[in-house]
Amino acid sequence: MSVSTIHEAKTNLSRLIQKAERGEEVVIARGKTPVAKIVPIKKGKRRNLAIFKGKFKVGPEFFEPLPEDELRLWNGEGD
Repeated sequence: MSVSTIHEAKTNLSRLIQKAERGEEVVIARGKTPVAKIVPIKKGKRRNLAIFKGKFKVGPEFFEPLPEDELRLWNGEGD
């Protein structure tokens, strides 16, 4: 883990991002106090929604506005 001041981070942002891409954590400090961290984003598996094709049908009524009483419940305005 490397530590950079805010000034160094502003000057070398591309280099710090490259470090994060390689898996390294980079700490940004204000003076000697750590205030932020640049970390790599973990890539997740892409979901294949095609497995649901033909399994169910969404009719046009799905897109109709909800009745007022149901909207109030969704908004926490009643029981």
